[in-house]
Amino acid sequence: MPTLNERSRRLVAAAEAHALGHGGITLVARASGISSSTISRGLKELRGRAEALDPVRIRRPGGGRKRLPKKDPRLTADLEALVEPGTRGDPESPLRWTCKSLRTLARQLQGLGHSVSYPVVGDLLREAGYSLQANQKTREGAHHPDRNAQFEYLNRRVLQQQRTGGPVISVDTKKKELVGDFKNAGREWRPQGRPQRVRVHDFIMPGKGKAIPYGVYDLTRNRGWVSVGIDHDTAAFAVNSIRRWWRTMGWSAYRQATSLVIMADAGGSNGARLRLWKWELQKLADRTRLSITVCHFPPGTSKWNKIEHRLFSFISRNWRGRPLVSLAVIVSLIAATRTSSGLKVRCELDQGRYPEGQKITDDQMATLNIERATFHGDWNYTLHPRSRRTQ
Repeated sequence: MPTLNERSRRLVAAAEAHALGHGGITLVARASGISSSTISRGLKELRGRAEALDPVRIRRPGGGRKRLPKKDPRLTADLEALVEPGTRGDPESPLRWTCKSLRTLARQLQGLGHSVSYPVVGDLLREAGYSLQANQKTREGAHHPDRNAQFEYLNRRVLQQQRTGGPVISVDTKKKELVGDFKNAGREWRPQGRPQRVRVHDFIMPGKGKAIPYGVYDLTRNRGWVSVGIDHDTAAFAVNSIRRWWRTMGWSAYRQATSLVIMADAGGSNGARLRLWKWELQKLADRTRLSITVCHFPPGTSKWNKIEHRLFSFISRNWRGRPLVSLAVIVSLIAATRTSSGLKVRCELDQGRYPEGQKITDDQMATLNIERATFHGDWNYTLHPRSRRTQ
């Protein structure tokens, strides 16, 4: 190609495309870098359907219509000012609070005196290193000074428990879901042109309510348990979910266990400051005769919790694009979640009532058999079983 002039390149590319047959233009364009329209024009010349051209007249290198940025030097700068008004342009830009689609940008540039179409705007943005991007969750709020030290403490405590063969679980509440024929994010395979019909508005349906999935993930065995509640996401509901996991899955797997380690977020129904959380865990320790150690993640780091990316993410992937029309459907979809790494999940409906606003008095807190760690006892503590007389 470098040894040919413009017309020869066009004719050679057209001849190759003709020899290849159907799809030849696309293949040659991809291999040579010559545009498809140029190759099509060469095919017309080969077939004698193009205007007669002077074979001596060859366009010099660099000839032809100049690109817009060369003819209009201000175009690129004005475009970047519209795309990033807060950093590169005027903070009072008309597009500061407007969706910056290609057509909108083209209209604004035309209003500034530029003759440009929206496809050209797209080309210019890509050349300048822009691309379509969604928001990225990276800001986690205040950075606690003991954040890294807490992660190291938590890791040591988990490894120590696993070396002794004891259970380690990660717990949390998954996002609450409306029950009914509502749109669910994601897509699934269906006959073409026959999408699942769902409601336009996401208003809670009388008699359906919300589903509250509370998960328990066994780190050692790669097993999950989910209780689907229908009342309130309280500490009593959270601990009852752990109790049901122990009775259904945990006890049979850890018959010799004398302790349990729980990794939990610092907030929510299993928050580090909740009195009801500790009170219910104490009752669980008394019933199971287990010493229950809780290690909370530092504030603002809930997405580091193992259950988020080892259990909840696969549940969301399994039911993507499926309307959660009933509690039975939700329970079935959660229980059917599997992964190639061996994850298995069990799910049951919890129809219990967990009223909000339950208060634990100072006298009740004084009866807890709680041992706080020397390092951040507010995040790390153990509830030992009480003697029968003090319960």
